[in-house]
Amino acid sequence: MLAQLPPALQNLQLPLRLRLWDGHEFNLGPTPSVTIVVKDPQMVTQLTHPSLDALGAAFVEGKLELEGSISDVIRVCDEWSQALLGDTDSQPVRLVHDKETDAKAISYHYDLSNAFYQLWLDSDMAYSCAYFETGSETLEQAQQAKFRHLCRKLRLQPGDYLLDVGCGWGGLARYAAREFGAKVFGITLSKEQLALARERVKEEGLEDLIELQLLDYRDLPQDGRFDKVVSVGMFEHVGHANLAEYCKILFGAVKEGGLVMNHGITAKYTDGRPVGRGAGDFIEKYVFPNGELPHLSMISAEISEAGLEIVDVESLRLHYARTLDHWSERLEDNLEAAAKEVPQQALRIWRLYLAGCAYAFAKGWINLHQILAVKAHPDGSHELPWTRDDIYNP
Repeated sequence: MLAQLPPALQNLQLPLRLRLWDGHEFNLGPTPSVTIVVKDPQMVTQLTHPSLDALGAAFVEGKLELEGSISDVIRVCDEWSQALLGDTDSQPVRLVHDKETDAKAISYHYDLSNAFYQLWLDSDMAYSCAYFETGSETLEQAQQAKFRHLCRKLRLQPGDYLLDVGCGWGGLARYAAREFGAKVFGITLSKEQLALARERVKEEGLEDLIELQLLDYRDLPQDGRFDKVVSVGMFEHVGHANLAEYCKILFGAVKEGGLVMNHGITAKYTDGRPVGRGAGDFIEKYVFPNGELPHLSMISAEISEAGLEIVDVESLRLHYARTLDHWSERLEDNLEAAAKEVPQQALRIWRLYLAGCAYAFAKGWINLHQILAVKAHPDGSHELPWTRDDIYNP
């Protein structure tokens, strides 16, 4: 039995209550909004060294239970961790990325259950940052706005041949074909995504405009057949060591004068090291195995070295924080249904992941950048407009 709190915890002023396995309770500050139930006595020593990856792992493994809104839990645990550990970040680790390893990682994350994702994504199942033109849009409206924003940036025209790298459940491919008249070739490594995406293409009668395949980006044709290329939420899986190859392949896939849009999560630090006192380590272990986030400068350098000219960069960090808030709230509203679709441990992971990522984007631990590049003609010319006016006032 623990008669009193360890000294390191006694002077904290946090809205947090600790409830031990024997029923004893300790408030770490007035009016607690969050209660952490310690079910495993061996966790007591961890209470004075509360890294976010250790706390997350303990919840996933059932050693801790959480009471209170999941967003409050994330915020209070971060304040607790910072108070005792300070701002400690992990060192960068370089991972191996080959076709087999990447395919397994994608399957682990995306083949979980289509029905599970449908509980908290929008109706098009866009699993990437939405675009809030005013901030008051619903998730559905903001995801449609994201599709529109991407297509306008790419200056899509009827008949354009668009390559969609990492097409997910096909929402962007269908939007580009339906609203802009583009012909789309999309690729994914997720069998579950591909099956549902093909079903939806057929349901909308877009088979003549959209072809979707299970294909690794490293096997894409290099004959410049595509007018435009878009990659959304995919290059996070490429790995730092493979960024140069990834960019060269996009360069080889697009025709001269064509545009390439890379939309993805970027790191806070130039060396790509994780932040958040273990939060990145938790994500790598439980959510995105083998995922690596490059800094904007790193991916920009590789895009340029591949021969593409960057013409526009936009940060959507706060847009992603808002998107993740929507996802987290929708999942929390559907916990009973979600528990029927995935194992209990997986549900715990996803509850922490969505709320934790919303917090991380809001705090500036990670970012989201849309990078538009052009493959200029040999004489350096291209057909882009002189201003961005056509994007916002078509």
